[in-house]
Amino acid sequence: MSVFLKTEDEIELMRQASRLVSKTLGELAKHIKPGVTTLQLDRIAEEFIKDNHAVPVFKGFPNPFGESFPASICTSVNDIVVHGIPDGKTILRDGDIISIDCGVFLNGFNGDSCYTFSVGEVSEDIRNLLVATKKSLYLGIEKAVAGNNLGDIGNAVQNYCERHGYGVVRELTGHGIGRKMHEDPQIFNYGKSGSGMLLKSGMCLAIEPMITMGLRNICLMPDRWTIRTLDGRPAAHFEHTVSVRKGKAEILSSFEGLERLEVN
Repeated sequence: MSVFLKTEDEIELMRQASRLVSKTLGELAKHIKPGVTTLQLDRIAEEFIKDNHAVPVFKGFPNPFGESFPASICTSVNDIVVHGIPDGKTILRDGDIISIDCGVFLNGFNGDSCYTFSVGEVSEDIRNLLVATKKSLYLGIEKAVAGNNLGDIGNAVQNYCERHGYGVVRELTGHGIGRKMHEDPQIFNYGKSGSGMLLKSGMCLAIEPMITMGLRNICLMPDRWTIRTLDGRPAAHFEHTVSVRKGKAEILSSFEGLERLEVN
C-alpha cells in the first residue's frame, strides 16, 4: 500500500479542484426539478467543468471489467446507490432523490464530492435518510485527524447509521485522493475503533458514506456500472474530500452553496 502525504502547496491545489467540484454541484442544483433528464444534468456539468479549465475525470474512468464510464457525472436516482449512468430516458419526478457524484482534474490534482438532492417534495422517511447520511459523513470526518486510525472513521459512520435503523453498504468504500482519483487507503464505512492504518497529517481522503433505508445488500446491474439496493429501497450518498490535520480535519470541498439553495 502506497499512501502519499501532500505538501501545503499540493493541498492548496486539491482545495481548488475540490471547490470546483462543489461549484459544479451548485450549478446542477439550479436545474434539479421534475421533468429534467439525467443526461441534461450531465451536459450541464461537463460544460461547466470545461469552461473552468478542468477535466471531468469520471468520463472514460475504467471499471474492473475494463469498460470506460461514458459520462461526466454519476446520477444515481432513488434505489441506485452509486454509478448511475446519465441518459435521456431517466426523467426526474417529484418525490425522487438523486445522488450526483462529481470529480474533476485541475492543475495536476483531483477533487471529488457527492451530494444527494431532493426533487420537489420528498417523504419524511426520505428526508430523515438524507439528514442521517449527511450527519454520518461529518461524524466520520471528525475522526479523520492525525493520531487516529482508519477504523475510527468507519466506526463513527456505522454506529450512527445502524443506531438509527439504516443499512451501511460494505462493498463500496471511500479512498485516498491526490494526483490520482483513487489512491490508497480504502476507507470503509464500518469498522472497529482503533483498528487500521494510523492517520497522518498530509493524507487526503475522500470520505463517502453510502447508506440505505432498508437492507444494506446491493447488486450490480447488467450495464456493469449501476449498483442498486437489492430490496429496491432508497439509498443516499454524501462525500467530501478532506485533508487530515492535527486536531481537526480540513474539508476541502464544500456544501455551503448547495445548502443555501435548499433553504431558499
